[in-house]
Amino acid sequence: MYKSYCRIYQTVFNVFAYFLPWREPELLQGRNSLNELPGLIKSKGIDCLLIVTDKVIVSIGLMDGLLNGLSEEGIDYIIYDETVPNPTISNIEEALQVYNVNQCRGIFAFGGGSPMDCAKGVGARVARPQKSIPEMRGIFKVRKKIPPLFAIPTTSGTGSEATIAAVITDNKTYEKYAINDLALIPQVAVLDPMLTVNMPQQITSTTGMDALTHAVEAFIGRSNTKKTKQYSREAVRLIFENLYEAYSHGKNLLAREKMQKASFLAGLAFTRAYVGYAHAIAHTLGGFYAAPHGLVNAIVLPYVLEFYGESAHKPLAELADLANLSVSGGTLEQKAGRFIAAIKSLNKSMGIPNKVDFIVESDIPLMVKRALAESNPLYPVPKIMSNNDMTKIYYSIIK
Repeated sequence: MYKSYCRIYQTVFNVFAYFLPWREPELLQGRNSLNELPGLIKSKGIDCLLIVTDKVIVSIGLMDGLLNGLSEEGIDYIIYDETVPNPTISNIEEALQVYNVNQCRGIFAFGGGSPMDCAKGVGARVARPQKSIPEMRGIFKVRKKIPPLFAIPTTSGTGSEATIAAVITDNKTYEKYAINDLALIPQVAVLDPMLTVNMPQQITSTTGMDALTHAVEAFIGRSNTKKTKQYSREAVRLIFENLYEAYSHGKNLLAREKMQKASFLAGLAFTRAYVGYAHAIAHTLGGFYAAPHGLVNAIVLPYVLEFYGESAHKPLAELADLANLSVSGGTLEQKAGRFIAAIKSLNKSMGIPNKVDFIVESDIPLMVKRALAESNPLYPVPKIMSNNDMTKIYYSIIK
């Protein structure tokens, strides 16, 4: 009965989503494309910006060229650099205060997924000042226009520059959850590979696997459109062709550029078609232990795909063909198995473990409850998990 309810909910929601005004951000892309942004902002009549980032980005001077460009255009800015990995409600409230005190008129998100999620949270609070972040948790609770949001990713993984989601951690309850609203899609995204060439290997690998998880979970779900399938296929192909190269040779600008494109496309895919249980589990581990989201997705994804079994064989076999893993042919099951094995092999080649060593066993029942609450009935997964199924996944990834 419960599984039937989930499928009915997903069907109704998918029909409803078809009529929503989905949009994509205006895109600046290519080497040194960041240099074009100050002029674009000036043309939009924005005279004061809040820049949401983190201390590492500020310390290495990655924004210096942008800041000079803003100054040359006469655009004032104030920097909030206290964003932490897995950004918290406290981060958002602090940045919101900076925004309001300085009478900002737009928001820059500069960095990985954490600054972008924080910036989106600030935008949501500006749009709905009487609503708290927990009150906007879930689907379409913002429903008002946020200030102009400019997203400049410095990693190639989250795809947040293309999505409706802001993932926030409640520092009191250790819950990690999403605010989802079309208003949160950035107005402009900048894909400049020059910002990623010095990304450490570990960040390259785990963010790249995050993008792969987005593309795979979107593709095998039941809420795809013709466009999201196209985006997912292209993202998977680009990741298998370029991630290990970007990891091994970080100065390879072509590989970096293609990974940025893959991340963006995967973001476009999952913001419309949604993700699956790998993300639900990763969010709980991020909330409880501040575990890096991409790392946990990379570890969990093969276990979840194996759980789906026959229900995911056909789409996974198609992805195996795209990744050139089916040269010897075989059944759908064999091709799907090769695709899952290729994910494991890619993880291993980049030093990503297949289990974690930080889970506290007594936390598992609550994490199971939260993961299922996030995913059911919303996520249109190939096969619906029970409490027992989810519990087995958690225990399977303990080292």
